[in-house]
Amino acid sequence: MDLPVMPPVKPMLAKAVATIPPGMLYEAKWDGFRAIVHRDGPETVIGSRSGKPLTRYFPELVRVLEAQLPQRCVVDGEIILVTGDRLDFDALTERIHPADSRVRLLAERTPASFVAFDLLALDDRGLLDQPQRERRAALERTLADALPPLHLAPATLDQALAQQWFRQYEGAGLDGIVAKPLDQPYRPDQRLMFKIKHERTADCVVAGYREHKSGPVVGSLLLGLHDAEGRLQHVGVCASFPMRRREELARELAPLRMDPADGHPWADWADADAQASGRMPGATSRWTGGKDLSWVPLRPELVCEVGYDHMQGDRFRHTTQFRRWRPDREPAGCGYDQLDEPVRYDLADVLGPGRAGGSAPG
Repeated sequence: MDLPVMPPVKPMLAKAVATIPPGMLYEAKWDGFRAIVHRDGPETVIGSRSGKPLTRYFPELVRVLEAQLPQRCVVDGEIILVTGDRLDFDALTERIHPADSRVRLLAERTPASFVAFDLLALDDRGLLDQPQRERRAALERTLADALPPLHLAPATLDQALAQQWFRQYEGAGLDGIVAKPLDQPYRPDQRLMFKIKHERTADCVVAGYREHKSGPVVGSLLLGLHDAEGRLQHVGVCASFPMRRREELARELAPLRMDPADGHPWADWADADAQASGRMPGATSRWTGGKDLSWVPLRPELVCEVGYDHMQGDRFRHTTQFRRWRPDREPAGCGYDQLDEPVRYDLADVLGPGRAGGSAPG
């Protein structure tokens, strides 16, 4: 491979802001795997956000990209997986599997799509130093005839339309909006764009914690919500505490520790069937490999309020943010019924022909 921009490339990133800023290029924030595609004739490499290759996990995308992309190019985008009318991140994570036979089976059973939103090189020309407006125009020309499952990300210069997308697209499983300065060159691994995400709050039961990698202090709180049958389901974690606070939490939670865990609603977390269900906090992660995911069970008596952006199925999609303790709330009253449910929105209306080209910036 011999391209003007060579792999690996870490993508340019976005920093969170509260509102959509004016005077920029606006795109949907996709909920998938960020990926940079390098193609040089018969050779194609799909790199992840960290620079590690994803190529072997998506053979069906390699075929599509080699059929539709120019012979020599570097494209930034997102690998997504669609189930029904929504993005399905859980199904996408299942595509990362060590067995080649499983990879081939899933490529047929749950094929992925690629949404392109930036062009970093074309033929012998590197575009990293070109402003966003010129890279977007070049991308639109390059992918003018793209066909699913390759998509050109919808984009607009209209801030009011971006606000409408922010409200509507969540119903199709999207994360929010990304705002890109029009004169900004592409700077790998720098947070020079802006992301606006949905935020809500929920009251959750604290049923355990994982220790921090530095030692016997709290790394993350394990959160639970009661389902319609009254069972406490593991729904995610709350983390990002200052170190002093991690030490304080370990002392504060010590009286609630359960050892052994008999009687805890997640006491069977070590059971193979429970692990396979993916609902237990000690479940093995394909992203962490052999990382220790053991946890400390707590009597489920404390309630905390957390901030979250959206749900993926019946779990928080991302790590939540601790807001405050809720001594006024009873754990038994913390259920799924308190969560906001966005109005459904058909993903085809985001990616369909009527919007596939977006609005070209001038």
